[in-house]
Amino acid sequence: MDKVVASAAEAVADIPDGVTIAVGGFGLVGIPEILINALLEQGATDLETVSNNCGTDGFGLGLLLEKGRIRRTISSYVGANKEFARQYLSGELEVELTPQGTLAERMRAGGAGIPAFFTPAGVGTAVEEGGLPLRYDGHGGIKLASQPKETREFDGQTYVMERGIAADYALVHAWKGDRHGNLVYRASARNFNPPAAASGRVTIAQVEHLVEPGELDPNEIHTPGIHVQRVVPVGKVEVGIENRTVRS
Repeated sequence: MDKVVASAAEAVADIPDGVTIAVGGFGLVGIPEILINALLEQGATDLETVSNNCGTDGFGLGLLLEKGRIRRTISSYVGANKEFARQYLSGELEVELTPQGTLAERMRAGGAGIPAFFTPAGVGTAVEEGGLPLRYDGHGGIKLASQPKETREFDGQTYVMERGIAADYALVHAWKGDRHGNLVYRASARNFNPPAAASGRVTIAQVEHLVEPGELDPNEIHTPGIHVQRVVPVGKVEVGIENRTVRS
């Protein structure tokens, strides 16, 4: 039951090329940056990432992106990253844009063994009707577009079907965790980390404070240990700042 791994490098050592990785965090808050850096050093490539966004230039998933290690991403927000925009528009990167709440539920559903669900988000838009550019051709045209999605009517309202996401691996950041893998997230880091942790077949958690089993109040646990396979104690982690504004 002791799931503690000595280092981030050891925790990600067996991640192969071509896998799908769900990554927690929102912007630069609650991202598993130490695990991401370890994966950068490890060398896995041709990855598909599932995350709210793809980091920023020079930070978080943006580091993997800069090295050309991400082939495809499923995301909600794609701003604040010039390299992301360059790769997307040049046809180097495939991007599946997904409404934010839908993305969270797709990960949660995948973790719960739910293959698909219906939501009103995106009805009557390109999310439902298809045509969203997944990949550009580098010359202003669309090389690959999204397909129309199945819809169904419930109680007089139309809903669109979305597929659950079960990722091969998940990387998450927690404030506290015990040796059994039970996790507690702090403040706004409780964003995409819980659904990402649930969706991974192998979930790796970096934790700031490692405690012994029984020290966490069961009522305060956000992710139960059954969803977590590896725990890496990393100590205090500083939150990155996306846009620093100072007075003139």
